[in-house]
Amino acid sequence: MPDSTDQIKELTVGQLSARSGAAVSALHFYEAKGLISSRRTSGNQRRYTRDTLRRVAFVRAAQRVGIPLATIRDALAELPDERTPDREDWARLSRTWRRELEDRITQLHRLRDHLTECIGCGCLSLETCVLSNPDDTFGRSMAGSRLMPVRYPEQGPEPGRGRSGG
Repeated sequence: MPDSTDQIKELTVGQLSARSGAAVSALHFYEAKGLISSRRTSGNQRRYTRDTLRRVAFVRAAQRVGIPLATIRDALAELPDERTPDREDWARLSRTWRRELEDRITQLHRLRDHLTECIGCGCLSLETCVLSNPDDTFGRSMAGSRLMPVRYPEQGPEPGRGRSGG
């Protein structure tokens, strides 16, 4: 094995794990999900190109800010010839992802602000339950708990009648 890391053309899964900080099992998972790729040696061992380090760093950074793996995979698939993302790619993608994150933050603030109103109620369909039934969406189609729904008749409920069950 060469002494200098500059001479290493490919990395084993253990080397990639040690250098990236990602567990071997995570690297196998990333590969199964199409986020990274390897070639197999004649002994069926995985070998990764050195630029896989940057790709793993990209995936982990995106995960840390809450981007789903499917979204990350789709973004990587848009790069030509499975190229490793660069600074410009990150800047472009982060602009798009920023909007998604802002929407999630807004939802989380709403949930946080109304959390104490719902603890212990058990209703799952009150009009005011922003956790399990925001805007009484279930009340439009059924009464009672989502676990034991009572479907409305085909003509629907009478106007002004309670739909939230309880």
